Formats: sequence, structure tokens, C-alpha cells
Amino acid sequence: MTKLTHLIGIIKDKASQSKAALLSKRTTLSLLRATSHDCSAPPTSKHLDMLLSSGDGPRATASAAVEVLMDRLQGTNNAAVALKCLIAVHYIIRRGSFILQDQLSVYPNSGGRNYLNLSHFRHTTDPTTWQLSSWVRWFAQHIEQLLCTSRVLGFFLGTAGDKENREDRASGLCNGDLLSEFDSLVALVEGLCKRPEPNGNLLVEEIVKLARGDWGVVQAEVRVRLNEFKERFGGFKFGEAVELVCCLKRLEQCEEKMLDTMDEARDLKLWDMVTLVKDMAEIELYREESKLRRDTPKVRVSESDRFSGRVLSNRHLLLFPSGRLL
Repeated sequence: MTKLTHLIGIIKDKASQSKAALLSKRTTLSLLRATSHDCSAPPTSKHLDMLLSSGDGPRATASAAVEVLMDRLQGTNNAAVALKCLIAVHYIIRRGSFILQDQLSVYPNSGGRNYLNLSHFRHTTDPTTWQLSSWVRWFAQHIEQLLCTSRVLGFFLGTAGDKENREDRASGLCNGDLLSEFDSLVALVEGLCKRPEPNGNLLVEEIVKLARGDWGVVQAEVRVRLNEFKERFGGFKFGEAVELVCCLKRLEQCEEKMLDTMDEARDLKLWDMVTLVKDMAEIELYREESKLRRDTPKVRVSESDRFSGRVLSNRHLLLFPSGRLL
């Protein structure tokens, strides 16, 4: 980053913070301190904690804090500011109070969905900001998937309690809901695989650290569902077995990339379990397919003179993808 650009960023930060202090806007001041233009360092825990504390209290206060954060994120074209805003959003997801998380999950209030809309973010002042822009796009997509997965699960990742509680909850789900949760978790892992290469920037290193923490939580949730799938084999319908095999193959394809990018992914027992459950699922799929073929009624031609004139010729039969004539 050029010295002039850096100086302009410092001046903007000082001016904005001074204005917020004069207007006694505590939430805005905490946010500005946590999301400065400095691209060489991440926001401090102190500033992030101050930002979270500004959202404590009634729902209206929490809603205002989330709105200020999102306005800052959507209104900036600076990569450092955008990344720090995204870190703050991630901080709320993982450590925020229930009321702050709830307001984040329904932002914007009019739509009930969370669209960060940063897939085309570009900051091209210099090579540093160009590289940071790719991290803005990826981290925004990762956070969107985190929120999407949390909606499917019904809780924010990392807040489901101990392993026993997670297992009890999973055992009470029907096959369809369990598969939906697993599909969403696999999508989250696929997103982690798309992480850009770190460049030594401290702000980027902080995001890498957060992503590794997310992988640890996702890995635990995946294990719970894999164990639950093993208990349910013999009770899947054909369509459910197909969906399960597809999800497991997608997850298996992530192994090599995860081993390359995540040190925490080197627990080979997880990937061995994925392969084992996939093999079991394929056996289940073959069994259900054979059962479906066996139970499919065949066309019978009557020899009775009464129906002899109504027998269809081969040219009237329909050929389906399975190869059977019906």
C-alpha cells in the first residue's frame, strides 16, 4: 500500500472517530475503532469485545448495532475495512450474545435473509489491496454459508453443547432432516476448500485462524452425523440412499484439498470414516435398487380372446432410462 493511501486511511479513521465521539454514538465509535483502514493488522480482541458489548441490552439496541456494522460493510470499497467488518460478523456468529446472533440471522429486517453481496468486491489501488479483495470475496461467501448452515441446523455452529447433546439431537431427526443438515455441512466444507493462498499479511492470517476454528466445529458435527448414518443403515429409502452417497462422494473429494490447507484436517480417522460410511451407503443403495426392481410390476399380456385385440405392439411401448419397457 502506498504511503499516501495509508495516510488518507488514517485521516479518514481519525475524522470518523472524532465525529462519532462528538455525537456520543458509542456503537459507531466502537465499530470504527474495530474496522480501521490499516491493512497490516487485524482488529484487536479489545475493540471487538467493545463492539459486542455495544449490542447488549434490549433487542432494539442489538438491531441498531448489527445495522451499523452491515452499513459499514456494504458502504466501503476498502478491502481492509471490509475484511475487518467480516471478522466482526464472524465474531458475532461464534461469540456474540443470543440476541445479537438473532438480529444477524434475520438481517435485513425486510427480507429475513442475509445477503452480504460481496461476490464482485474489488479494491485495486495496489497489489496488496488486490490480493485482499480475493479474501473479502471468499470470506464473505464463507460467512454466508455459515449463516445458511446455522439456519438449517437450527442453531449457530459451536453452540450446540457437548457431544452427547449433539448425538441425542441427531438421533431424533428423521432421515430427510438429517440428510439436509449433512448436505449443508458438506457445502460448508466445499467452501473451505476454495480458500485463497495466504500471503503473510497479518489480517489474512487472522482469517486463516478463524477458518481453521470453523473447520474444527464442522468436523465435530460431521462426525456426529456419520455415526448416526451408520446406525440407520437398513432403513433408508432408495432416494435417501442416492442423496447420501452423493453427499459422501462430495465430501470425499474435499479430502486432498483440506489436507493441504488445514493442519487440523490431518486427522485421517475422519476421512477413513467418510470412506467407510460411503461404502456402506453404496451397499444400501444397491440393496434398495434391487428391491425397487423386484417390486416394480411387469406388463402382462392376456391370452384371452377378449383382450387379444388390445395388446400393444412393441412400437407403442415406452423405453425409460432404466432400460425397462413399460
